Amino acid sequence: MAKLKWTEQALNDVEAIAIYIARDSFFYAQAFAQRIFDSVQRLEIFPESGRVVPEVAQQNIREVLHGNYRVIYRVKNDFVEILTVYHSSRLLDKNSIT
Repeated sequence: MAKLKWTEQALNDVEAIAIYIARDSFFYAQAFAQRIFDSVQRLEIFPESGRVVPEVAQQNIREVLHGNYRVIYRVKNDFVEILTVYHSSRLLDKNSIT
């Protein structure tokens, strides 16, 4: 079983998105953040269940899609490192994940 590790960048991404949503609804901001965290729990058991990130095309860089968001992660030996959370309409900054 792989351990999940969140980078500071990924946690900041979730927080920034939640702050934006909270301008309209604190409830939905909290619900969004919880759903993002829940969406990656399966990676502990199935670390390669996400698809390979097309822009990078490396087998160890994968993503889980959640609504309009891409949760991008790196598979390492005994853990999964959550790298960033991106809105799917934004261009992916490859520097943030390599």
